[in-house]
Amino acid sequence: MNELSIKHAVIFGTGPVGLSVMDELVTRGSEVTLVNRSGGVGETLPAGVRLLSGDITDPNMVAAVVCGMDVAFLCAQPAYHEWAAKFPPIVAGVLDGLAGSGVRLVVADNLYMYGSTDGAPLHEGLPYAARGRKGRTRAEMARQLLAADRAGRVRVTIGRASDFFGPRVLGSAVGEQFFTPALAGGAANVLGDIHAPHTFTFIRDFARALVTLAGHEDAFGRAWHVPSAPTVTTREFADLLAAELGRPVRLRAAGPFTVTVLGLLNPTLREFKEMMYEFAEPFVVDHGQYESAFGNGATPHEDALRETVAWYRAHAIE
Repeated sequence: MNELSIKHAVIFGTGPVGLSVMDELVTRGSEVTLVNRSGGVGETLPAGVRLLSGDITDPNMVAAVVCGMDVAFLCAQPAYHEWAAKFPPIVAGVLDGLAGSGVRLVVADNLYMYGSTDGAPLHEGLPYAARGRKGRTRAEMARQLLAADRAGRVRVTIGRASDFFGPRVLGSAVGEQFFTPALAGGAANVLGDIHAPHTFTFIRDFARALVTLAGHEDAFGRAWHVPSAPTVTTREFADLLAAELGRPVRLRAAGPFTVTVLGLLNPTLREFKEMMYEFAEPFVVDHGQYESAFGNGATPHEDALRETVAWYRAHAIE
């Protein structure tokens, strides 16, 4: 495949995905600019990384920031319960700001647009059949983004990950509510059927895949499922964590009723109710398309969990 320059990159969004992409780019020697609304990230940035505050729904701001860049990464994400209202203006602002600039766009995405597959593996050829509003929002975003590529407005590629975990990841199905109690000797909070297979993606693998996509001509104009370690059940994932900790990890599983009740007070859980199918049936992600083109490169769960535990302990999040 033809390799493309990534000397100068801008990352929209400084959550765990955006900062993990930053890490990968810095390792590869790229000059990186971060953009978020607040102008702060809560950690010391690597030398040479620039941080700007700005509203990426404003195409004029986007156009000014991307001037001279090779590639832009869209990693911004509104609050979970605000996706339907806030994601469309973000996509519109970024596409309008990049139009005609020659700057490539790489989008960090998830798998919500497919909806339930009744346990069948998820692959890129599936229709966008989501019924919930968050899945429909993701589906419409993907349509807009890929339509912009087909129309020649902006070159776009999309990388899709499953539920991810790792350094900086707190608000995930295997984030703070899973690791913090487990590290403290309590019961880790999980969702649904703990014996159903579920693909989990290490966030550094997600970031590495997004940067790989950014550097290859043939990656553009389509969506890719990024590599993940072999699928395990949630119980098996917890047992791998137990092996790292040297003691058993108990689980506290929340089903649809519990999520509904807790959602009366918690807007994030209230929104998650429509996604419970992911944890009530096998949720197995096929990344064969990516592996055939770029290789696998997924970090074994054991190594990923070791790094995750070290990060939680270093940040006293236990």
